Amino acid sequence: MNVRIDVRSIKLETERLILRPFEENDLKDFNEYAKVEGVGEMAGWPHHKSMYESKRILDKFIAEHHTFALVHKETKKVIGSLGLEEYNEEHFKDYENQRGLELGYVLSKDFWGQGLMPEAVHRVIEFLFEEKNVDFITCGHFIRNSQSRRVIEKNGFQFVCEGVFNGKLGQFEDREYILRKEDYLNGKI
Repeated sequence: MNVRIDVRSIKLETERLILRPFEENDLKDFNEYAKVEGVGEMAGWPHHKSMYESKRILDKFIAEHHTFALVHKETKKVIGSLGLEEYNEEHFKDYENQRGLELGYVLSKDFWGQGLMPEAVHRVIEFLFEEKNVDFITCGHFIRNSQSRRVIEKNGFQFVCEGVFNGKLGQFEDREYILRKEDYLNGKI
């Protein structure tokens, strides 16, 4: 079953990042990476065309309380997001009596290839399994998105199935993965 985690009072840290709830004063940083062509498209949404569009989505992040802002410690800028989303229950029917959610993430193109997203995902996995008693976490990527595939694999997720994602930009072939708490705790990752 899908669980909701409210991130309003949560602050997580890694060596290079702070994960915290989005704030209204993050708008400039958010727009800066969300308007770059190719960033949103890797996650299934069109890059932002205006500050207004970024404000509308930022307001949604703030109101829904399930998306972390990724703050780069060195620059003090918001450089991405990591959402605790609902997973596709059709793809994970064997887990209907367990607590789960899906991770979704995006990172500023300026920071691609530096290992920041695997670092952030790893910290969120620790938090969800060790502090929030989640039984499993799912994650997916479009087949064409090899960067997300590497993040998923580096964090020990296991392939489950291929499917089709219907999003704002059309249909995309995707892959779904799972990480179970028992595998995490038994050191299988």
